[in-house]
Amino acid sequence: MKNYIILVLLAFANFANAQSFQTVFEDNTYQLTGVAVSKSGRVFTNYPRWHEPYRYALVEVDKNNEVKPFPNAEWNTWDVIKGGDKNTHFLGVQAVVIDDKDVMWVVDAGYEKNAEGDNKGQKLVKINLRKNQVEKVYSLYPTLGAKSYANDIRIDTKKQVAYLTNSGEGGIVIVNLKTGNVRQVLLETEVTKADPNYIMQRNGKELLSNGKPFIVHSDGIALHPDGSFLYFKSLTDDKLYRVSTDVLNDKTLCKTQLLTQVEILGAFTTTDGMAFDKKGNLYLGDLEQRKIIRLTPELKTEIVLPNNEELAWPDSYHITKDGWLYISLSRIDEEPRFGNQRKGPYKIIRTKIK
Repeated sequence: MKNYIILVLLAFANFANAQSFQTVFEDNTYQLTGVAVSKSGRVFTNYPRWHEPYRYALVEVDKNNEVKPFPNAEWNTWDVIKGGDKNTHFLGVQAVVIDDKDVMWVVDAGYEKNAEGDNKGQKLVKINLRKNQVEKVYSLYPTLGAKSYANDIRIDTKKQVAYLTNSGEGGIVIVNLKTGNVRQVLLETEVTKADPNYIMQRNGKELLSNGKPFIVHSDGIALHPDGSFLYFKSLTDDKLYRVSTDVLNDKTLCKTQLLTQVEILGAFTTTDGMAFDKKGNLYLGDLEQRKIIRLTPELKTEIVLPNNEELAWPDSYHITKDGWLYISLSRIDEEPRFGNQRKGPYKIIRTKIK
């Protein structure tokens, strides 16, 4: 009985320590996925070109819940019928991040309906936030083709390397930011492909997309604060992996050799994005239970935001130096393809973390 009481008290303490959250921005019309916050507090989000209605790819959010296309209207104007220059327009922005040097990086997954062969315009775009101008465009083609989907990204400013996930096929893309060289590793391996035996659920039912199992490969990605390890996982299973960045950047290793260096840390949760704080805690969502958790450096699970139906598909994460965790809520599982109706607006929220 005594042990039971102790367990109950510990569970209550864990729940009581969970934080509340504030709504930073909401949009009841256009579906957003990303969130990024500059050192000065500027807030940005992006809208993927998945379905109508669609207006802008990348925007800056003001304090009046209004948005303006960023870095300008021209980059956000691309004709889906006629096409155009894929290198000077956003086609289908999937993610936006701001690195520790206050530089913005935009992942454009392209637009396959207007692809020329395998080239659907997938690229990485670097934006100077002081000048609000595009500085450089890194084409991800031909390393990534029509079956690929560039998803999330982390930047190592010391090594001058960008790491992206390919959730279409399962793989890790490495971009040398000095030379522009793009290569892909761990392509279609068991660590970057979703476990087919895992059945993702919502409200006790299998999550089916147009009647078929919902499967998304390598998606969430996070770089340890000291840059030593890259953490990654598929969206539609609960396994978390990591690999040394020194190993990742060793071009002499073949796929088999690299695969032996990947560590499986355990089965934790289904999450979309994830992010580290400066203490080495890793923040993840729980898409099935609608909550936010964190893993301590000792891999202990702690609740940050408890189960709440308002936490509708936590998508992307950004942690500021003053201890705010920003999260985008994209309500993906409420799309019509899942046989559901959207129950609320798309949001960006934030919660204070210790």
